[in-house]
Amino acid sequence: MKTMYQKLLLLLLMLPFGLLAQTKTATGTVRDNTTGQPIPGVSVLIVGTQNGTSTDMDGNFTLSAVAEGAQISFSFIGFASQTVTFTGQPINIVLAEDATQLQEVVVIGYGTTTKKDVTGSVTSVTAKDFNKGAIVTAENLFSGKVAGVTVNTSGAPGSGSQIRIRGGSSLFASNDPLIVIDGLPILSDTNIGSTSPLAALNPNDIESFTVLKDASATAIYGSRASNGVIIITTKKGGKDLKVSYNFKYGAGKHTDKIDVFSADEFRTIIQNTRPNDAGLLGTANTDWQDAIYRRTDFVDNNLSLNGNLFGFMPSRLSLGNTYQEGLRLTNKFNRSNISLSLNPSFFKDHLKFNVNVNYTNEKNRFADGVEYNAIHFNPTQPILDADSPYGGYFEYYNANDANNALILGTRNPVAQLMQTYDTGNNNRIFGNFQTEYRFHFIDGLKAVVNLGYDRSNGDRTRLVGTNAASAPSNNSIPYGTNEYSERRIENQLFDGYLNYNKTFGTTQLDATAGYSYQKFQTRSFYTGNLNNPTLGSNFPETDIDTPNVLIGFFGRANITFNQKYLFTLSYRRDGSSRFAENNRWGNFPAAAFAWRVRDDFFAESNTVSDLKLRLGYGVTGQQSIPEANVYLQQYQIGNGNSQYMFGGSQYPIAVSRSYNPDIKWEETTTYNAGIDYGLFNDRVTGALDVFYKKSDDLLSNVPVADGSNFSNFIWQNIGSFTTKGVEFSVISDVVKTENFRWNVNFNFTKFERRIEELAYNQDILLGGTGSGTGGTAQILREGYTPYSFYLYKQLYDTAGKPVEGAYADLNGDGVINGDDRYIYKNPDADAIFGFASSINWGNLDFSFNLRASVGNRIYNAVNAGNAQLALLKADAVLANVPKSVTATNFVNTSDVVLSDYFVENGSFLRMDNITLGYTFPKWLDGKASLRLYGGVQNAFLITKYSGLDPEITNDGRDQTIYPRQRQYLFGVNVNF
Repeated sequence: MKTMYQKLLLLLLMLPFGLLAQTKTATGTVRDNTTGQPIPGVSVLIVGTQNGTSTDMDGNFTLSAVAEGAQISFSFIGFASQTVTFTGQPINIVLAEDATQLQEVVVIGYGTTTKKDVTGSVTSVTAKDFNKGAIVTAENLFSGKVAGVTVNTSGAPGSGSQIRIRGGSSLFASNDPLIVIDGLPILSDTNIGSTSPLAALNPNDIESFTVLKDASATAIYGSRASNGVIIITTKKGGKDLKVSYNFKYGAGKHTDKIDVFSADEFRTIIQNTRPNDAGLLGTANTDWQDAIYRRTDFVDNNLSLNGNLFGFMPSRLSLGNTYQEGLRLTNKFNRSNISLSLNPSFFKDHLKFNVNVNYTNEKNRFADGVEYNAIHFNPTQPILDADSPYGGYFEYYNANDANNALILGTRNPVAQLMQTYDTGNNNRIFGNFQTEYRFHFIDGLKAVVNLGYDRSNGDRTRLVGTNAASAPSNNSIPYGTNEYSERRIENQLFDGYLNYNKTFGTTQLDATAGYSYQKFQTRSFYTGNLNNPTLGSNFPETDIDTPNVLIGFFGRANITFNQKYLFTLSYRRDGSSRFAENNRWGNFPAAAFAWRVRDDFFAESNTVSDLKLRLGYGVTGQQSIPEANVYLQQYQIGNGNSQYMFGGSQYPIAVSRSYNPDIKWEETTTYNAGIDYGLFNDRVTGALDVFYKKSDDLLSNVPVADGSNFSNFIWQNIGSFTTKGVEFSVISDVVKTENFRWNVNFNFTKFERRIEELAYNQDILLGGTGSGTGGTAQILREGYTPYSFYLYKQLYDTAGKPVEGAYADLNGDGVINGDDRYIYKNPDADAIFGFASSINWGNLDFSFNLRASVGNRIYNAVNAGNAQLALLKADAVLANVPKSVTATNFVNTSDVVLSDYFVENGSFLRMDNITLGYTFPKWLDGKASLRLYGGVQNAFLITKYSGLDPEITNDGRDQTIYPRQRQYLFGVNVNF
């Protein structure tokens, strides 16, 4: 035993010398397989140890104490890792770009880059991460997925959305982002027969969205980029034949309504408080809100074929049809579309063509907003009345009058929907032809020409019979409606640019310079109401708008040093036909810098796989105002109020329109600082951004001195306001194994808007609250958030109930008047959140997406405008009101609409969609895959807000909305 111990001791003593004798120093070089250039900063690590190093500026490495047979791994961001066995000989490694990161190509203005090379605040959402469910318009595919971006969609079928990137940038001009589809900036106007500009694009045809948020990324688009840019890339053809069919069915219903008095409650109130009006009560029990809504159907069919046409032309053909019913009776949306993509290349990819053509026919039956009438109409009256001369619907009319003249009051909301035939039709064709030639004789240089066309032909017909009480009337006798309108909008684009991409040693240059021309033109025709006995002689009316032309010269240079220092410089000079020659051109520069800090400080870290710092600056423009020629003095023939008398005859005269020859660009300057990070071999990735925007020379339609122009209001460049905020996002594969993957996406946004300057330093009171006399409940004031609430401070009794007409004397003068109003809260949220999760377990998949808003306030104009018991009766008609009136017991004081009592907390948490699916990967003897799934759209909403829905698009004023329905979905995906 003693001998054995001695031998073991000797072995342990000799072991280090044995190991030392078997180790060597490994040397070698790492190069890029595409360019052949050395790659600095590559991580070189002995597998299973902490022994490692990184390559130097020439791609060389030296690693000591390496045993023969050891496994050495080579890894670098953007490249596929490689592991080799050390044999004692020098190692020469060639790394190829990671195929997964090649899929993460980020589309930017007039070009592409990779995610690792982005210097601005840019977020890309690809098809695998799209929202699921009853997605009708494209923008809802990424709703809640991008920090700093809000997408607010109405409940109407096929309706568009209010999209805001970092809160927008203007007070009076457009706040909508520029949308570019396959290189074509599309029409931003909604045609008369359509529901939204994006309604023509089938969501099933979309491959990815790229959202450009800061000016260093957007300035290449210059004149239209102040509100951010959304670049949409559609699916392209492939070389292999693939057939895909998608079917989706949904059944929907409304989930909430304004709480008003039931028929029995209403009868009790009238009999107890207004016994003299009891004779106006009926015997029916009608819930008018239930009556105007219905159960809905949603059907979506899409078929796509991918293949190599003629053996050399990758192609994709897509056919689709979407039918969606709205909650309101008669309201429906029907879209049929066809798209074709051809992507051939010749001469070993030196010459490429991309052809994208989309045609869409959109049919709509629109439905009036009748929620106001449904809230107010007498619940004791029936929907139908066999004796009614108004189409058999109950209405208030004077039966003793020979003409059955209507009595003043609300109209039957069901009759209004059923007797109104408001139909629209829109045919739209859009697409582009792009050719790219990579020069044979100049390595790295290519020329690109992009021709785009977008044309929308819409028409709309509105018919209301003379037996409809909701029709226009003369002396309370309806005369009906017969209107027809049509509108054609055209958008033509030419882009031409050169791109040079070349690596010189450790420096890479990617430079672009070009020219852009885009022309928009609108033509319209309107008959007026042909049934109107007072229809003027100026109808029918034809209008041909002056074309709006945009011309731009642009350039950009992306410079990378040692693959870790990145610079982007861009410049655009834009001309707009909306401005006079002295102000026509605007200059929009931008610069950005990024530093891959990981290469310098965390090169040997197994935790930090990516860390990049970004700084950006840029100037963008705004020229989108309703009047195309406000800089020109134009004349129009006057009406009957502007005529001269000569010899007893009246002669029309030419009257000048208001104009401003000095109108010019509104400009927004943006500063951005950000961090992109990746942890645990990019299992966790995300970004943190802080930003500051200032908009100057605001395009404002504001008053001018009397007699100084031909109107009291004209468009001017007056005012400024700022936005500052922070964004954070994290995407993580929480669990990732061969059979199980759990991925989460979380983002957070907080921003604060402030008005810095207004015209003549004057407040602007905002009306249109729908809450009766004096309904200017909002204000624009310097130093405050736009659309802040401007109200009286409500006083309460000892029981905590508001006292009617009792407000705080804030200025202490002993008199309660307008001087005592104060700014109380604003519509902007304190924070906005998005959270999405997807789980794949074998062939089973489960996903959901949540959105939340915290701290936003809403002026409840529905309650404010109906907060007085006196409204229960109007002339000879009884009217219902929301039950909220019992919380105040206000009687008949007009200024209660301006009480801060009606500003409510609009915070909410909404589950947009839940989906559960199962895939049969080898269906039909392995010839196809089949996926079956079910889900719920608008699954739940958690909020303390007393109205129908806290998500409103009316700058914080709730005047009733089109409710969002809850849909139960079933779908089938088949792929051959």
